[in-house]
Amino acid sequence: MSETAGTVGAAALLPVTQTVEFDTALIRKLSRLGPRYTSYPTADRFNAEFGYRDYLQAVTGATARGNMHPLSLYIHIPFCESICYYCGCNKIVTKDRSKAANYLIYLKREIEMQGKLLAGANQIEQLHFGGGTPTYLSDAQMGELMLHLRRWFNFAPDAEGEYSIEVDPRTVTPERVHSLRRQGFNRISLGVQDFDAEVQKAVNRIQPESETVAIIDAARAAGFRSVSIDLIYGLPKQNLQTMAQTLDKVIAADPDRIAIYNYAHMPHLFKPQRRIAESDLPNGETRLEMLALCIKRLNDAGYIYIGMDHFAKPGDDLAIAQRQGRLHRNFQGYSTHVGADLVSCGVSAISAIGATYSQNVKTLDEYYEHIEQNELPIARGIKLNMDDLLRRIIIQMLMCNFELSIASIELAYPIVFNSYFAAELVKLRELEQNGLLSMDEEWITVTPKGRLLIRNICMVFDRYLDAPRVANATDGDAQPLRYSKTI
Repeated sequence: MSETAGTVGAAALLPVTQTVEFDTALIRKLSRLGPRYTSYPTADRFNAEFGYRDYLQAVTGATARGNMHPLSLYIHIPFCESICYYCGCNKIVTKDRSKAANYLIYLKREIEMQGKLLAGANQIEQLHFGGGTPTYLSDAQMGELMLHLRRWFNFAPDAEGEYSIEVDPRTVTPERVHSLRRQGFNRISLGVQDFDAEVQKAVNRIQPESETVAIIDAARAAGFRSVSIDLIYGLPKQNLQTMAQTLDKVIAADPDRIAIYNYAHMPHLFKPQRRIAESDLPNGETRLEMLALCIKRLNDAGYIYIGMDHFAKPGDDLAIAQRQGRLHRNFQGYSTHVGADLVSCGVSAISAIGATYSQNVKTLDEYYEHIEQNELPIARGIKLNMDDLLRRIIIQMLMCNFELSIASIELAYPIVFNSYFAAELVKLRELEQNGLLSMDEEWITVTPKGRLLIRNICMVFDRYLDAPRVANATDGDAQPLRYSKTI
């Protein structure tokens, strides 16, 4: 059962043991390709039949019924100065700054279109800038963009809202960090990946430790509420010794949150990864040992295991939200703003309004063409039926809380759980025998062993997982190849 704190006060800041147990044999046995469930249905199930008018219908329907929640807003800045070989993001590598200036013209027009559409229901409680590299924009460009956003959306006060930005420490100075705080950002996420010089060279991301620490110090001095560091294990030239040394440096830097991602080597999908020599990659056994090391070291340092790849200090908002049962998961990962509709602007960005998902076009030319026609640049999406909504909430509860109240599902939906999910319960019994979870008439509870394999458990409820699908121009190759291993 989850521990629930009544208020965000002194009690909420007490250390909480969020146990997770690393079972190497079990992970070897059960790890398989699977989704990360930043949405359900997953993005590979979006289709081109869903378009601009479907999005308009979803928004106008929700606003007319008064069903719009406070909003989460995502802004995608696709540009990078240089290529990181491990990267699988939608990005444009260029030193031609005029491309960003042109992009901003169209991005502002899309923001204005969304602002007009959502007039009267445009309260923002969460903002996230992702990329690419958001700080590719100059300080002046970022300031103008933030003013434009505030012109079309109403932002909650700084103390209430969560306004975050992803930063490449190589692209900012301490002075720029202070400027970002003045512009309204109160959370900052730093891409580090690894501090070892040989690993950095192998992935084409040279980033001295001193440079990163200077930015963390600047964020503290500027009054950012949270500093997060991203790491990756499984990169070329990594081993247990280099990982241990990187962890020493990260723990010494004392961030509020740490995300540790498993590198998924898929050169058939991501061209930059073709520059990585497969012979330089650590083998599967070493990767598992590195993950086990990360978990032990971070737990020993006092970080709470939130889920998937995320750790946080006990007093961080993520850890508090989990204890209070209000943790949420969306396309930016774990979030404290449960139930917020997500509006996303920029190339490839994905929105989630009511019972729909929609994704923007992926290339600049397509993006500009749609905006020129005064249409939101939506390429594909999906309308969720009752079964989708039911399975989505189940997956959310398991991913965020590691438990599921059967009674709560039966109260919210017109089903008898054991009958509706009879086939799924058979599969869950198998996972129970493997020690991943326990079940009774009222609860499904994930065990400490099962928390690292939570994706396996959620996959039981994914009715699309093994269903055939047809690739289209926006989808690329057959989608199962896009999934990473669950561990």
